[in-house]
Amino acid sequence: MPAQLVDHAETLRTLGLALDPSALTDPAAAPLSAIVSLGGCSASFVSPDGLIITNHHCVGRFLQVNSTPADNLMTRKFLAEDRAHEKPGDPASRVFVTTRFHDVTADVLAHIDEIRGDTERSIEKTRRQDALRRTCETGKVGVRCTIASFFEGAQYFEIEQVELKDIRLVYAPHPGVGVFGGEVDNWRWPRHTGDWAFLRAYVGKDGRPAEFAADNVPYHPKYHLSIAEARAEADDLVMVAGYPAQTHRLKMAAQVRDATEWTYPYLIERYEATIALLESKTKGNEALAIKYAGQLRGLHNYLTNYRGMLEGLTERGVADQKAAAEGKLRTWIAGDPARSARFAEPLRELDALNERASKTRVEDSHSTELLGASPLLTTANTIVDWAIKRDLREAERPPGYRDSDRKRIETTLQSMAQTFDPGVDRALLELALTRALRLPPAEQPKLLSLLLTAGLDQRAVTVSLDRLYAATTLTNLETRLALLRTATLAELRASRDPFIQVALALKPYLDAKQDEAEARDGTLALLVPRYIEAVRAFNSEQGLQTAPEANRTLRVSYGTIKGYRPNPQAPVYDPFTTVSQMVAKNTGEPPFDAPPPILEAATRARTGKTWGPYVNDAYGEVTLDFLADLDITGGNSGSATLNERGELVGLAFDGNYESIASDWVFMPEVTRSIHVDIRYVMWVMDAVDDADHLLEEMGVRPTLD
Repeated sequence: MPAQLVDHAETLRTLGLALDPSALTDPAAAPLSAIVSLGGCSASFVSPDGLIITNHHCVGRFLQVNSTPADNLMTRKFLAEDRAHEKPGDPASRVFVTTRFHDVTADVLAHIDEIRGDTERSIEKTRRQDALRRTCETGKVGVRCTIASFFEGAQYFEIEQVELKDIRLVYAPHPGVGVFGGEVDNWRWPRHTGDWAFLRAYVGKDGRPAEFAADNVPYHPKYHLSIAEARAEADDLVMVAGYPAQTHRLKMAAQVRDATEWTYPYLIERYEATIALLESKTKGNEALAIKYAGQLRGLHNYLTNYRGMLEGLTERGVADQKAAAEGKLRTWIAGDPARSARFAEPLRELDALNERASKTRVEDSHSTELLGASPLLTTANTIVDWAIKRDLREAERPPGYRDSDRKRIETTLQSMAQTFDPGVDRALLELALTRALRLPPAEQPKLLSLLLTAGLDQRAVTVSLDRLYAATTLTNLETRLALLRTATLAELRASRDPFIQVALALKPYLDAKQDEAEARDGTLALLVPRYIEAVRAFNSEQGLQTAPEANRTLRVSYGTIKGYRPNPQAPVYDPFTTVSQMVAKNTGEPPFDAPPPILEAATRARTGKTWGPYVNDAYGEVTLDFLADLDITGGNSGSATLNERGELVGLAFDGNYESIASDWVFMPEVTRSIHVDIRYVMWVMDAVDDADHLLEEMGVRPTLD
């Protein structure tokens, strides 16, 4: 966390930090205030007029919603010649600018242990968090507040963010640059991917966040990053600032074992089946291919990730390392009466909870799969939920059911049209039902009988899906929105829409699951903070600082540009790749199909030695990607890579395959992040794509024709 960097000041200075280390502890000051979240990726402001740089793969939705079979932006370069030609994203596009971190642990957890009932404890904790959110947002326009849990619920921070809603696509290089290497090179090194793109944030004429409008004006951030003039070199200090999504390093050994034995094998099998289905449904149909391109790309990425996780946990011994580390912790606890009195019983209770969870993991996983397989079913469940909660005064509604929450759901329903097809939706739900039916009867999800009213066999699947999809009206956007906004429970009970009827039938089951989740959360609210206290105390005795798990909040990682050995017998990888290597790798066929203009520019530069100011003298040409020993994970995509002066030298976009399991146990000897070099970005913009106006906006003078 930024605040933890206070304790790293001496190390940072030793590595060459030219900034005052305290500058890295304040999210509202430079350079961290220039770092933003896109909701799933990270990004940063690079001009005073709201220009944002992120990864190419992070703007896939922008390319998708602006594509048609006649003009598919996903197959060509896009560059807005001026601001009037910048293209809007979908209604759900957002940029979040963090302005304030505030510790509210005392407000959330005060006397929580005095509440006896587990469910009551969970409900009270949630009520307190919601009250803090409401207070934080009261009277503020365009501000979104969240209460984020750190250290597995042992600490809470109130995070205030400006929520920018009008985000437009400015520039994305040709996919032969932005996704060069595709899935073949994904999570691999050497890498030659130019994974960058530009967006711009707009606001209303009054300077406040606003929905898209033609007369909106560019947002003026308080700070923006400067582009580094000096090139990045091996052993240089680099830092990544971004919004990493999730890690598992504070999980218990039993949870690691569960992930190894069940979770990752299950997810790999599920994603393989889903990818095969989507590829078969979209093959030869460009309109469908556009709609599902983003989902397919994400599925492929996660599939590779899950395979790497499983391999790391098993073949690389990460699960054994985790078990050994926990064994040392337990020995340390048992070795002192005071520690044993404080920590032993919570650990025993956590062990029992983990054991109970492992016994229902098959049914739980497939239930989640069934409930999430169809956006139409998800929509119907949401509409029923809102009809029940709408009769309550807003102040009495549970968290997630305020008017502002409904507006966010509306934007999701509006954007659904860009990624939805009834035939594909049916096929996805059929796949989930079929997979659940293949389970032994004792492990089949109980909700199968609620979804299949004609029996529990394949014939029943066909009959039930025929009925659901033949008569539903939820495929219509206006119908979805109208029901969400105004439908009463009585009206829904009288509805003849089969998806609404299924959602009503599912409601008691979902309520029971919610009750179970609240009871478990209430139990964990007492036990997990005690476990984390033990971990932190144990680490502290060894001179180690404990960082909280990644949770999509602003984080900083620092290290140096450095290669690695993929295995003990292999030579050390060079930490840089070059344009010439990319040209040599080019085959003209996907995924190694660089566009002709970049190949021609590379030939001119090599023969005339005209790489301009972007040349790396050590290589005699432009370097393309580089490695660093930084700690990143999903959500860090698009994160700014900063040098010792806080200037932009690259963008993080991936990690190496050998280090995927470091989400569970950090492995410094092989963990590497992969970054696109900002000098390659500038060279392509200058010498290939004629993006001079954007370079000038960032303070860079174009020098190449």
